[in-house]
Amino acid sequence: VEEQRVRWERKRSQSAKELLETEHKYLEQLDLVVTFFVTILKAKGTLKPGVLDTIFGPLESIYSASHVLSLHLEKGNLGPGLENFSQNLELYGHYAENLEQANKTLKEQLRKNKSFRRFKKLQETRPQFQGQKLEDLLPLPLQRLHQYNHFLRDLLENTSPDRAEYQKLEKAVKSVSEVSRWVQDRVRKRENSLQLLRVQKLLKGQKTQVLTPGRWYIREGWLLVVPSKGEELKRRMFFLFSDIFIATKPCHPLHPLNSNKLACQAVYPLHQCVVDKVFGHTQSQGGLLSLSFPHKTLLLMSSEQQDINDWYRSITAAVR
Repeated sequence: VEEQRVRWERKRSQSAKELLETEHKYLEQLDLVVTFFVTILKAKGTLKPGVLDTIFGPLESIYSASHVLSLHLEKGNLGPGLENFSQNLELYGHYAENLEQANKTLKEQLRKNKSFRRFKKLQETRPQFQGQKLEDLLPLPLQRLHQYNHFLRDLLENTSPDRAEYQKLEKAVKSVSEVSRWVQDRVRKRENSLQLLRVQKLLKGQKTQVLTPGRWYIREGWLLVVPSKGEELKRRMFFLFSDIFIATKPCHPLHPLNSNKLACQAVYPLHQCVVDKVFGHTQSQGGLLSLSFPHKTLLLMSSEQQDINDWYRSITAAVR
């Protein structure tokens, strides 16, 4: 038991040390944005107050909360430090909610506002930035939230339940996990929306509606369609979503408007699909999939076995 306690204490000290070291590094990077951008821009009036708030959100408040946490950690006051930090976690939620709009507004200002464009370029050439751009620094709070999750779990696992700060640590872990999950969910939904929008733009015309609430993008790729009668194989681009499977073919390369687009040939609903691997079980080259729908059976082929295996897994999971 004593040996176990010593091991716990060693791991706990190591985690606390890493948390403090990385907190200092995080503060340095936040300080770059707060000092060289937010404070000076407020004083100069280069950006309207509303625009400034949209781009930087609650970054100053996040910086202050982080500063207080690092002071507590330096003194070894883990419990009070985490208790205070947990009360400020909603700032990270607000920051995540605002980040998409922040990026959009930043791009807009760089395009329209010449003096801001010059100012940003000048600030980024300062030696403190070490070649980093403002765009690299803005996502830092969300990356740090993910790290907090990791460090606090490590600390909790190596803290004895009879220690004074155990409950505060447990509470902090729960709060960070909840906010982190919520943020990751928002990020995933945003990435999914961008994928749906990208595929929608790739398709010729608006007949096929890709942008549908609740639909998730899974994968895409070229496969060969094996015709039922002895015709030659047709190379087609397929898109797999959580509820449908879309078959497309390239538009004519000389088409004045759609030369780089894809024409939708068919949309197959997955809830009525039965998937079988015809061959591709052995280490042979390539493989063949059979997708059966009520009024159609598709035979899809790839010369790479790994590719067929990946498609088989993805489609089976989506159907399920």
